Amino acid sequence: MDKIYYEEYFELERNHWWFRARKEIINSLLKKNVSGSNNQVLNVGAATGETSTWLSSYGPVTSVEYEKDCCDFVKQKLNLDFIPASITELPFPEKKFELVTAFDVIEHVEDHYKAVAEMIRVCKPGGLVAITVPAFEFLWSKHDDINHHQRRYRMEELKKLFEKHRGEIIFKSYFNSLLFLPVALTRILANIFPFIVNRKGSGSDFSYSGGSISTFLFFRLMKSESFWLSRGGTFPFGISLILLFRKEK
Repeated sequence: MDKIYYEEYFELERNHWWFRARKEIINSLLKKNVSGSNNQVLNVGAATGETSTWLSSYGPVTSVEYEKDCCDFVKQKLNLDFIPASITELPFPEKKFELVTAFDVIEHVEDHYKAVAEMIRVCKPGGLVAITVPAFEFLWSKHDDINHHQRRYRMEELKKLFEKHRGEIIFKSYFNSLLFLPVALTRILANIFPFIVNRKGSGSDFSYSGGSISTFLFFRLMKSESFWLSRGGTFPFGISLILLFRKEK
């Protein structure tokens, strides 16, 4: 993440409809699969700290962020201790955490197999690893360039990262599916005709969220998916993917 993006991202994580709806979806699944409120939680790629804040309902959170400048920024803003470290070399012993999360993180990492292996290594037997990633390469846009993504995923590609590890994928699905068609169409057209999209700030997709009415509708539509997903339902396509892996006891 570029330094100029920190301040903007800080506000986005807390106020943008996509982040708020993603939180509802992730929380609906974690509440179903994580017991108690005193778990040791590791949040990898904690960005500007909002995910670490709401993950604290599951227990004490240890936050890791790759970029030291971002860690310093968050400490100044929130007085939260962030550990500057890479997801491929986590500075923790084996079997330390009951819950290990990486929300929209591994798409930034060249060796995503090692990233997943490290998350599982530090997870306790019976613990949970939870990740989200962006979906479908054909949806690649300037947003991915600005966020320094290495790739977007299909479900089969994401599942392969966990195949050799002892444990079970207990849930997997696409999400942000109800808005798939308008988002996909906007991205494809913006790639062909860049001038049709008025990007502000850093130029990410988050910079053109629309007016208050559309923002409300987008949030409600995306959030509504949590009802279906938390009851075991899945979507066959979407803008993003979520996967929960239970480490073998």
